[in-house]
Amino acid sequence: MDNTEQSIIKVLAYFNIFNFPLKKDEIYNFLDKTCEKSRFEKTMDSLRDEGIIYRIDEFYSLQKNHALAERRKTGNKRAAEQLKIAGRISRFLYCFPFVKGIAVSGSLSKNYADKNSDIDFFVITKANRLWLARTLMHLFKKLTFLTGRQHWFCMNYYIDELALEIKEKNIFTAVEIVTVLPLQGNGIFKEFFTANKWTKAFFPVYQPRVQATEEMPKGKLKAIAEKFFNNRMGDRLNDALMRITIRRWEKKARERKHSYSGELMGLDGAIHYAKPDPANFQDKILYRYGKEAEAFMMRLENVNPV
Repeated sequence: MDNTEQSIIKVLAYFNIFNFPLKKDEIYNFLDKTCEKSRFEKTMDSLRDEGIIYRIDEFYSLQKNHALAERRKTGNKRAAEQLKIAGRISRFLYCFPFVKGIAVSGSLSKNYADKNSDIDFFVITKANRLWLARTLMHLFKKLTFLTGRQHWFCMNYYIDELALEIKEKNIFTAVEIVTVLPLQGNGIFKEFFTANKWTKAFFPVYQPRVQATEEMPKGKLKAIAEKFFNNRMGDRLNDALMRITIRRWEKKARERKHSYSGELMGLDGAIHYAKPDPANFQDKILYRYGKEAEAFMMRLENVNPV
């Protein structure tokens, strides 16, 4: 069993957790080691011939399940439509005060959406104004419930420009970072990817995406609001909104309240970040990944004993 075989199995094992088959170029981009394309192609063919991996149409998986390929094709089509909507929404969200960048995250950033998928946004704000920006954006989101469009405005993860480096460094966070799809604020996302260059240790081949688009000009209302709060009053208001919001979410967590999608509600927040805090979610994914990878490595060793 060589390194290229191991790398391919690791990629497919991770995405197998989500029943998500991959195209050949996607597998190559997620390899944990650099590899010549010719060697990669030869190894893929060998693993397929040995029955370790399966090709279903243009996709590859550790499962011989044609339904997964059909599911992904349908998800790709839905994603194409949702990305158009996300583009329009991102231009609107970028107009809120102190917002420096808007990106799509979650399954949509991986070009997949099912009939229940939300549009998840990753938001970068100006320094020390995250909670002010977040509060204004979420006050608007409350209005979207009146029209049933709340699933289009899932602003789940916020960081400000002083916290661009994501502290949790594992395969789950690395996948989420490199697949983030910036829609507004190219400059700040270039800084974001540079700050998270540690992801190269996981995916040395993968190239994060920064759209070749011009920065949107700052609107008058946004400029006025930012100038109005660019003082000590703005500092105090931002801090107060952080304390109020965190206390409110701590109460929801104690009462074990659920979101409309059925998940336990939780928030992890501090002055420079605000993100979902589903109980032990990352740990569960990492545990399942370890088990998946181990099982298929053993299968590969049995086919190709040393």
